[in-house]
Amino acid sequence: MSYPPIKITFLGTGTSSGVPMIGCDCDVCTSSNKKDNRLRSSIMVETADTTIVVDTTPDFRYQMLRLGVKKIDAIIFTHPHKDHIAGLDDVRAFNYINRKPMEVYCNYLTEEALRRDFYYAFSDTRYPGVPEINLNTITDQPFTINELLIEPVLVWHMKMPVLGFRFGPFTYITDANFIEPAEQQKIKGSEVMVVNALRKEKHISHYNLEEAVALVQELEVPQAYFTHISHQLGLHDVVEKELPKGIHLAFDGLVLHL
Repeated sequence: MSYPPIKITFLGTGTSSGVPMIGCDCDVCTSSNKKDNRLRSSIMVETADTTIVVDTTPDFRYQMLRLGVKKIDAIIFTHPHKDHIAGLDDVRAFNYINRKPMEVYCNYLTEEALRRDFYYAFSDTRYPGVPEINLNTITDQPFTINELLIEPVLVWHMKMPVLGFRFGPFTYITDANFIEPAEQQKIKGSEVMVVNALRKEKHISHYNLEEAVALVQELEVPQAYFTHISHQLGLHDVVEKELPKGIHLAFDGLVLHL
């Protein structure tokens, strides 16, 4: 199947606390290297006709401002944790500019969280100016947005089901520490994949650096980028030199063309 050219922009590549972390004086948090400054993890996927954001982090407003984004066709959510949904209120600006509700795609767990946390957007009597949201419930089955085919990949964040997404040659996965063999098959054949690599030490619900490298190599994806990075992983330039060929640390503002 042919797929339109896509542009991927990393809006944020940090873990839930961001980097630098509040109150921390470690070498990473005090680094002058811009690649060590990480907003919470999110990407923007663009084709000639469609712009999609994956997750609205607490930094969503600033992420949109620093790129000068004027239009989003849809938002897709991976899971309901706060560092991935907290910025949804700021779609109000896009409602105003584009004169229409924001199309939002998520699984049932995330839908429950959105209805709870942003209850005022779904109330029968809504205050003027609240976000206008059109919810679309998705499962692990493929779906389309403006004829752009998107294939969910079910992964596990400890005991929580999380959705990764494959856009043609590109697969994006965040907040995972286990992927079942059948779901791994959905990733195989990707030209580029993104996966979380929180730190070097093992973690209860995230891949660590060693596990993320092993996953990429097992799936034989030729090019990979790690995201959802904490200050505990180390300095960007130091860790980058330690990685195998074809594997890199993502950083805020990185752009890929496929």
